[in-house]
Amino acid sequence: MSARSATMDPDAAVRPLFPASTSTATTATDLHVASWNIRRRIDGPTWPPNDRWRVRAPRVAAVLRADPPAILGTQEAMPDQADLVRRALGDSYRFAGHGRNADGRGEGCPIFFDAARLRLTGHAQLALSETPAVPGSTSWGNPVPRIVVRAEFRDRVTGASLTVFNTHLDVFSARSRLRSAWLIHDLVAEASGPVVVMGDMNAGPGSAPLAALLSGDLVDAWQAADERTTPLWDTYAGYHEPRVRRGPIDWLAVTRDVRVRRAAVDARTVGGAAPSDHLGLHVLLALDEETS
Repeated sequence: MSARSATMDPDAAVRPLFPASTSTATTATDLHVASWNIRRRIDGPTWPPNDRWRVRAPRVAAVLRADPPAILGTQEAMPDQADLVRRALGDSYRFAGHGRNADGRGEGCPIFFDAARLRLTGHAQLALSETPAVPGSTSWGNPVPRIVVRAEFRDRVTGASLTVFNTHLDVFSARSRLRSAWLIHDLVAEASGPVVVMGDMNAGPGSAPLAALLSGDLVDAWQAADERTTPLWDTYAGYHEPRVRRGPIDWLAVTRDVRVRRAAVDARTVGGAAPSDHLGLHVLLALDEETS
């Protein structure tokens, strides 16, 4: 393929993060799970062009079409952005979750999943506040509502169950981040079976929110992985070249009964440009076959 034709077809330049040629071969039972802050839609005429959604949307779609995870948790997704993500992933994909506002509109943290691989057995969206069941409620100093989406699945291949939590902790209030992390910690403790927690935590290595989140049965999926196929890039890249400096602020954690076969930070570009100001996190999970 010529350079010109590759430029015309953005999908052609995107390669899978976990190719079969790596040392840990992919199996039919592996479950590809990812978390990605896709950056809230902004399209103002004076806004930097590289950050405008109409410029970035084809890049986001190209990455997802070329390498669709079976489960994808997104952050900062407005309704039209969520629609683009679902279309790019494919016809078999569905999602759980809606906007964070009291009326169900606005920015959300939807969990997308391949319904051909996974059966959704339950889901809920909770506010990260003193009143989690009240949509749009706020506490602890966060100026906008923050949420966590829970989705429960049955794997059609292995029969295993899996509960996934996806969230975006507040960027302004340290108290909100810590209290929210403890709330999610308690939700994980109440769940049965394997659990994955993912999201933009706005908290780096060694931070109090991360310590709270990992104080129970959860472990950092990166540290738990059998194989890491990329450097541990800073996940807030801001459209710069990937770097290892301050560490990630986006995290993916699993309970100790989940084997993480591979982990990667997604620094892929499309036409030399990043799809989002954040880099995605990807893991391959090995779920035990259900024997009951």
